[in-house]
Amino acid sequence: MHTLFRGGRVFTATGSPSAGSPSAGSSSTGDAVLVRDGVIVAVGDEADLVRQAPAHETVDLEGGLLMPGVTDAHIHPVQAGLEHAKCDLSEIYGLDAYVAAIAAYAGRCDKEWIDGGGWDMSAFPGGLPHRSQLDFLDRPAYLIQRDHHAAWVNTRALELAGITRDTPDPADGRIERDADGTPSGVLHEGAMDLVGLLTPRPTADDMDAALVTAQRHLFSLGITGWQDAIVGSYAGSDDQLPTYLAAAKAGRLKARVVGALWWDRAQGAEQIDSLIERRAMAEGLDRFSAGAVKIMQDGITENFTAAVIEPYCRCGGTGLSYIDPAKLREYVAELDRHGFQVHFHAIGERAVREALDSFEGTSPANRHHIAHLQIIEPSDVPRFATLGVTANLQPLWATHHAQMDELTLPFLGEERSGWQYPFASLLSHGTRLCAGSDWPVSNADPIQGMHVAVNRTEPGGSVHAGYPTAQTPFLPGERIDLATAMTAYTAGSAWINRSPAGTIEPGRPADLVVLDRDPFELPSSEIWTARVRLTFVDGEPVYQR
Repeated sequence: MHTLFRGGRVFTATGSPSAGSPSAGSSSTGDAVLVRDGVIVAVGDEADLVRQAPAHETVDLEGGLLMPGVTDAHIHPVQAGLEHAKCDLSEIYGLDAYVAAIAAYAGRCDKEWIDGGGWDMSAFPGGLPHRSQLDFLDRPAYLIQRDHHAAWVNTRALELAGITRDTPDPADGRIERDADGTPSGVLHEGAMDLVGLLTPRPTADDMDAALVTAQRHLFSLGITGWQDAIVGSYAGSDDQLPTYLAAAKAGRLKARVVGALWWDRAQGAEQIDSLIERRAMAEGLDRFSAGAVKIMQDGITENFTAAVIEPYCRCGGTGLSYIDPAKLREYVAELDRHGFQVHFHAIGERAVREALDSFEGTSPANRHHIAHLQIIEPSDVPRFATLGVTANLQPLWATHHAQMDELTLPFLGEERSGWQYPFASLLSHGTRLCAGSDWPVSNADPIQGMHVAVNRTEPGGSVHAGYPTAQTPFLPGERIDLATAMTAYTAGSAWINRSPAGTIEPGRPADLVVLDRDPFELPSSEIWTARVRLTFVDGEPVYQR
């Protein structure tokens, strides 16, 4: 039986998500789409398609938009599902709200640890909570910061870990300290493991439930595929590879997923044989592969661990390069020779440059990409296209919000602040774009991310939209148009994952999303209001609002 999608606009995403195609993100080649046996068979005029398939079922778009399913190119679904089941602070804001939620959680659970996360640095003076604020608890506490680059712990947790004023900082992290050297209760980057590895480990059933919960949520947002940006053990989290393998083999994994295997920065090239073995574990699976490797080259600007070229204003220091740049080139070259895709985390302009340098001489066929790209020194912008490196954007962060205005801009300085999230500049040089959310670091909703890419303002419905400058465009010259943004989230990210989906054209899988309204017909300030009504994978409904 055929299914006819009709009654609205069809966004095909068949233009290239780069400046090389002036028609990037072609928004329509007709007003209807015909699907049979989970595959798109025709796109065009409704009357013509009806003649092709007189007997058909109909999906009425009701004046909304039909678009390809979204592929999130940088996300952490298993971690998000686990955190949702713990002490979840991600939907609230402020110390009083955090303490109330933590106390309520402690009162209803008998776990030996209070763990979870989602707190925002901007809720605290200088971005730093304190152990004393958690010392009302009768148990150790370990709460991961929203960005997953720090943890807030209480005195009991520090004692159990044996962390004192005499404990040195690890090479890839920092223990925040009071004036007398006593640990204050915030552990940055690699220091998180000093406590995080002591917390109770989730069971295999816990991990599986987290994945299923996350997949259900992502389907509700029109996300039908993703690249899990850390598949391995990091910051107190357990390896997700067995979870994905089991779910794919059992048929519970319906989305199209690539796992980016974690590069252990405490090791060197000797781990590549293990990565090859881990990749092979997923060979032959329909819904999961593991052909990417994730390298985190620096931290974040807010805690001054992002790797920058010139020192931070006011506090000095140039951040952390987790892997020596000379060694990095060797490792990336070897990974490239073995056919791995390399997926970088790079926030500061020095980390971005080091990542680009490491790609010199590698094969564009491996579809390497750099995620986050908060700061790019202007002379490095053209190098993405020259090297065939894809820019993996997390647009939701490119706004005026408290963390940006209070914890970032004052420490970057005026010139460097203007180098942030240069989406339009990358596009103008012909850079291929893909996009993602970094959920649970930020909202997984791709429509909100597209809204920010177009407007450079906070979506009107976001938690912090009441911040005074939330509707002042952030570096508005770096806006991109909606068709380009939507194409990055669909065709661009599907390309990164080597997914057969991502566009609406004959022969592609019918991974499709119906929005309740057409965002191309809305004022740009209202893009964020569009909602997913239906999501299909292989032509089968996986979500209905």
